[in-house]
Amino acid sequence: MSETWNNRTKLVHGGTRRSQYNEVSEAIFLTQGFVYDSAEQAEARFLETGPDEFIYARYGNPTVAMFEERIALLEGAEDAFATASGMAAVSGALTSLLKAGDHVVSAKALFGSCLYILENVLARFGVEVTFVDGTDLDQWRAALRPDTKAVFFESMSNPTLEVIDITAVAALAHEVGATVVVDNVFSTPVFSKAIAQGADVVVYSATKHIDGQGRVLGGVVLGTKDYIRGTLEPYMKHTGGSLSPFNAWTLLKGLETIDLRVRAQAESALLIAQAFADHAALERTIYPGLATHAQHALVQSQLGGNGGTVLSLDLKGGKAAAFRFLNALTIPVISNNLGDAKSIATHPATTTHQRLPDDQKTALGITPGLVRFSVGLEDSADLIADLKQALAAAQG
Repeated sequence: MSETWNNRTKLVHGGTRRSQYNEVSEAIFLTQGFVYDSAEQAEARFLETGPDEFIYARYGNPTVAMFEERIALLEGAEDAFATASGMAAVSGALTSLLKAGDHVVSAKALFGSCLYILENVLARFGVEVTFVDGTDLDQWRAALRPDTKAVFFESMSNPTLEVIDITAVAALAHEVGATVVVDNVFSTPVFSKAIAQGADVVVYSATKHIDGQGRVLGGVVLGTKDYIRGTLEPYMKHTGGSLSPFNAWTLLKGLETIDLRVRAQAESALLIAQAFADHAALERTIYPGLATHAQHALVQSQLGGNGGTVLSLDLKGGKAAAFRFLNALTIPVISNNLGDAKSIATHPATTTHQRLPDDQKTALGITPGLVRFSVGLEDSADLIADLKQALAAAQG
């Protein structure tokens, strides 16, 4: 593969391995194990696996390796480890790094399952976690300590779409020797270059934009080769959170089109956000690509001006209005995924963030009227017309 290739070329050809049959589309190696030519070869492989040598599907697989190499090329990371889901990636990235007595600083605006890992799982094993407003650098500065082992944040938060300054937070964290772990799902690997901006470890739910068509679960952790193979891989292969070969193959196919899909979705998301920026039925329209967004200037520098594929609409009238709006939609589906070819509407307060106490939802800006809208590949004019009629129904 040429180092001079641009991303779209890398996304089609990167990491490809061909069998003796020289197939065009990558092969799915559906096997749980691998055969050795001799007992001596088996012994040698268990001591050290070389390039394109495999032992057991929980440790690695040719199809999975192709996906790992391709996404690492896109992200600009040295290496990657694919996982069974996005949450397997988050929990593995953090748990493999930490031990009892360690200190973590985290942004408080997080997906509900990420909060569970930090508040319940890590705390249960003696890890201290301090939560901060991720957009406030003074809070990061005050919370970081000489014994801080890691910082964690969503580069664009779910569902209120706050954007955190990766470069600035990473600089503060590195001053105390902390590892910077970034959940980059909403920023997408198309728009964000988190590794170049200072992140040490980047995590994706591949279920979202990487698949992009609602088919499979998957996740991936990216970082240095030392971290991926020395810290993360031993933890993941012994705890069993590996990605299936079939899912890896599906995600490989998703990577071939991710650049085209995400750019088209983001273009539509901006048009929709502009169309509803001042709608009378809305308390607010949240989209990082709008000039009214609190971190709009940061979006220009960190994401090249791209606001992503998701916007949030906060309806006047609270939960009742939000439910009327959701039930009146005819094109978007009601579900809890995002980054899909189909537009998806979600009510976070009663689904993805349901477990949070009401005061915590309020502090995070997750109001009863908030609807997260993941923009798909449908015609933007059709989506705007459908949202308009649904908002009219919500006012009734």
